[in-house]
Amino acid sequence: MAYYGTTLKCNACDKTVHFVEMMSADGVPYHKTCFKCSHCNGRLTMSSYSAVGGKLYCKPHFEQLFKETGSFTSKKFQIHKCAVCKKTVYPLEKVTMEGEFYHKSCFKCAHGGCFLTTSSYAALDGILYCKPHFAQLFKEKGS
Repeated sequence: MAYYGTTLKCNACDKTVHFVEMMSADGVPYHKTCFKCSHCNGRLTMSSYSAVGGKLYCKPHFEQLFKETGSFTSKKFQIHKCAVCKKTVYPLEKVTMEGEFYHKSCFKCAHGGCFLTTSSYAALDGILYCKPHFAQLFKEKGS
C-alpha cells in the first residue's frame, strides 16, 4: 500500500502539514492555524502578512517594527502601556508626556474629560487636567 502524503513540516510548530491545511509563505509551509503574527498572535491571510527573518507579522506590527527600529530587522518591540487604561499603546496612537505613555483617546482632563494636547495640559501628582480646570481647581484662594 503506497502512502501519498507530505513530508513538509510547519515552520511554526514543526509538525507535518497536509496539503488541505497548508499555507505557504515565500515557499515556507505553515498550518492554516499556525499562520499568525509573531507579535500579536492574530490570524493572517495571504494578503495581510509580511515576513522578516523567518517571522510572520500582520501589516500594522510590521510597520510598527520599521517605525520603531528604522529597519526591517527582527528586534523585539518595545511595549508601552497607557498610564490611564493600562493597555498596550501602539506608535500611531501614542502620546508621550513626562515619561508616561497615553492613547490619544485617554489623554484627557481628569476633571472635565476634555481632550488634551501637549500644550493644553497641566499635571499634578500624575493626574492630567486641562489648563482652565487646573486653574479653577487649584488657584490660590484670596482672603
